Amino acid sequence: MAWLSNLFNFLGLSLLRLFAFLPYTITVYVGYSLGWLAAHIPNSRARVVKTNLRLCFPHLKEPEIDALALEHWKLFGRSVIERSRVWLGTSDQILSFVELDSHVPLGDRKPRILVNPHFVGLEGGFMALSALAKKNGWPRGAGLYQKMKNPFFNQKMVEWRNRFGAKSIERQSRLRDLIRETRDGNFVVIAPDIDLGPRDSIFVPFFNIPTSTVTSVSRLAKLSGAEVCLMTTLLNQDKTGYICTIDEPLDNFPSEDPEADTARLNQCIEKLVRQRPAEYYWVHKRFKHRPPGEPSFYQ
Repeated sequence: MAWLSNLFNFLGLSLLRLFAFLPYTITVYVGYSLGWLAAHIPNSRARVVKTNLRLCFPHLKEPEIDALALEHWKLFGRSVIERSRVWLGTSDQILSFVELDSHVPLGDRKPRILVNPHFVGLEGGFMALSALAKKNGWPRGAGLYQKMKNPFFNQKMVEWRNRFGAKSIERQSRLRDLIRETRDGNFVVIAPDIDLGPRDSIFVPFFNIPTSTVTSVSRLAKLSGAEVCLMTTLLNQDKTGYICTIDEPLDNFPSEDPEADTARLNQCIEKLVRQRPAEYYWVHKRFKHRPPGEPSFYQ
């Protein structure tokens, strides 16, 4: 059925190209509409979203959970459609709706790790940073990515992400690839708030729940001598676009205790999520793996 796969790829690519060059306002409202539909059509991810929200916000009543879930789905749908412009648009198009506010000098070639939590705007933030790096002659960015099941779109996604000079590194690649990037003075963007299983992970609190979390940020910072900054891409006040903020480096990070460092990062991310709960990626099974003997939350 190769022809069917090729047809799907052609249609998907055509839709991306269409939305990349439609007026931005239309793109946003189409995304909201698709998100609204996803929230009202029974599916496994809708159950995941509400399970995550109930776990993290146990004080909320069910109507409040429903309202927060709906708002999340609308923003998630918007972010999916916006990726057409993020992946295929020009640097000026991307920078027209993603503003960068950096509290560190990005052209100094100092080893630096940017911790980019899973908010709906994270893809736009990385691409805006890459576009500005190329425009201003800053060191390039390097970001981890999870390999897609579709080989065609996996290759395309890497090409699109790298078109401003950035380097995409598969999440399962060797740690020394990341060490080389940081030591060369290129900023490395890592989103550690995803459950990747037991390998290189420990259970540390996230919303008071033991959560499987990778220790890679602490280990990489220790090995490379890089400073660690939070990088968050959130909706601006009128929700017409996003602001990608790069904070000043975390004090005394890394420490001699990778577990304490990892727990600290989780608490930093949790604080941000509590401020913007609808913008976080609740579609992920953040609590997929449980400590030995504990049942799954997603049964």
